[in-house]
Amino acid sequence: MSAPKPLVETRLFINGEYADASDRKTFKLYNPATHDLVAEVAEASADDTNRAVAAAKAAQPAWAELAPHQRGAHMKKLAALIRDNMQELAVLEAMSMGKPVGTYIDGVLAAGRLDTFAEAGGLVQGKTSLNTPGTVGFTWKQPFGVVAGIIPWNVPLYFCINKAAPALVVGNVVVIKSSEKAPLTSARIGHWIKEAGFPPGVFNIISGYGNPSGVTLASHMDVRAISFTGSGRTGRAITVAAAQSNLKNVTLELGGKSPAIIFEDADLEQAAAETQYSIQWNSGQVCMANSRIYVQDTVADKYIATFKKMFGAAKAGDPTDPGINHGPVADEVQYHNVHRYIDMAKAAGGELLLGGEKAEKGKGFFVKPTIFTNTPEDHQFMKEEIFGPVVNISVFSSEDEVLKKANDTEYGLYSSVYTKNIDRAMRVAKHLEAGTVGVNCTSPTTCHDLPFGGYKASGTGREGVRESLDHFCEVKTVVVKVGK
Repeated sequence: MSAPKPLVETRLFINGEYADASDRKTFKLYNPATHDLVAEVAEASADDTNRAVAAAKAAQPAWAELAPHQRGAHMKKLAALIRDNMQELAVLEAMSMGKPVGTYIDGVLAAGRLDTFAEAGGLVQGKTSLNTPGTVGFTWKQPFGVVAGIIPWNVPLYFCINKAAPALVVGNVVVIKSSEKAPLTSARIGHWIKEAGFPPGVFNIISGYGNPSGVTLASHMDVRAISFTGSGRTGRAITVAAAQSNLKNVTLELGGKSPAIIFEDADLEQAAAETQYSIQWNSGQVCMANSRIYVQDTVADKYIATFKKMFGAAKAGDPTDPGINHGPVADEVQYHNVHRYIDMAKAAGGELLLGGEKAEKGKGFFVKPTIFTNTPEDHQFMKEEIFGPVVNISVFSSEDEVLKKANDTEYGLYSSVYTKNIDRAMRVAKHLEAGTVGVNCTSPTTCHDLPFGGYKASGTGREGVRESLDHFCEVKTVVVKVGK
């Protein structure tokens, strides 16, 4: 049965209303599975971006005067509307960046974040002190004002909400810039933002390229905080722009080259099933996907055979078909980039065990599940994020050896270790250089109420519940002199 045809919204959502770009400029969005034109989407200009910031700034004082539960009421209504329209959102994502509808969990996660933060506003509290004689001291946590979120294309609706919700509940107003590769779900929710009763200007969504809209947000003097998820190159550019403008508060969640370590006493069936899912889900377009796997020599053959069988069973095809679990990568640029890395590994002497060949021309940007073994550790293929369903499996013999290899990268987003030995699990987790370590589990498994973020070049700051709330608040100390 074919999926219902969704409403394809292509306009900017500014000040509570939809509008075309001021210069009428658009960009073309193609279906990566069929190459068909899906839509011509409004491309925000610098003027449009400035208009969104101005609308937000005007709306912020009244929004900040509301109690957290009043702001949260609008968020809960939006969460319910997202849940009511999950199938439509899934199809939009399949059309824009190829995510299979049968694996679409973004709407569930986004609605859950709205509900979580709608209830969390009361956690924003200061502290008091009597430690300075003659005074009573206390702190307030107050909203910045206008904040911005620049989101990636791989899980766009979730990132849109995960950046907006904590900012909104503490009294900020937001401007979200979606990715040009996957703008449709972010644009679509403007209808429901309005239906949920958000005052005009509180929640704005624009689409377009990093230049000019992203650049304008990063350097805008009225934007006081910004949260970005995406590439390291763009994250560095945002940091520079923020520093050169008003030193706005910046949180960055960047790339990963996440290792999984499989010791000989691990449950190999479980480890193979979870690690292959980590790199296959969303066609490997996940920052925390375990793209490097290290398996102990005594069980390597068994693990690799099991992993290969499971990974190779992914069913590729039309992502709007509920029976498909492997869609194309997002677009032609991503397709060629992934195959560039595959060619690198071949040239470097990596042994190809599965996949690696290109899809038939004109049949969509599908990258087959691909396994290499024993690619040289110092090679570019092992150091850089590929962002596709491509994994390297290497064999190790000792704990010290594998820790050195696992940590030998500038990324540090997610690592995992599989073992039944609790002492070894805790010891290895302590020494892995990563913001999150999974023990007998791997990405995308996280704890929704604990911080998420990266070591080293994987980012700065953390996202979570308390962490995200704090990121979007200024702290003010008030000192009251008390007479004798």
